[in-house]
Amino acid sequence: MKKLDIIASLILGEIFAIFLGFVLRGLGFSLFPIYILYFILPVLALIGVWTFYLIGKKIPIAFQFGKYAVTGFANTAVDFGVLNLLMWMTSVYSGKSIFLLNSISFLIAVIHSYFWNKFWAFKSKDKNIAGQFLQFVVISLVAVLINGAIVYAISSLVSPMFNLSIEAWANIAKALATVVSLIWNFLGYKFIVFKKK
Repeated sequence: MKKLDIIASLILGEIFAIFLGFVLRGLGFSLFPIYILYFILPVLALIGVWTFYLIGKKIPIAFQFGKYAVTGFANTAVDFGVLNLLMWMTSVYSGKSIFLLNSISFLIAVIHSYFWNKFWAFKSKDKNIAGQFLQFVVISLVAVLINGAIVYAISSLVSPMFNLSIEAWANIAKALATVVSLIWNFLGYKFIVFKKK
């Protein structure tokens, strides 16, 4: 594992902690436990990448997937954090407007994701950044539609279950949407956007 991998893991862990803090505060958690995350999550990200590095000695794709996964966790936190901030600012938690708020948060996370995936997880040497970014955006836009449709369907068409608040229900919808779009994105980035030439 290189020094860059250590630094990137710690930074992504901190990004994850900061944006997860926005989500947890929005759900009513107290600040004290949230601040602990700023110390724990960077260490956990480093341990995760190191573990995938060790597995990668036997299964080469594992290290790349580990870096993608840590990047994905940070991107997911950015996505959730921005969505929760927008929901808090607008008091919108369902309906057609949630699709717009979700799309904004998802696209911010996509831009963040592109740079981390290009230069760290997939280490793409492609000089055609504009063309590659366009492919990345197309794959990600399909993911936005998948993600947004799932968030809209669950938050707007299904009443909150288990006595959950509308805020918590919107976040559950977002979590399910994230799993589906995460799989779509990895396959698209690996085999289309950042494929080795």
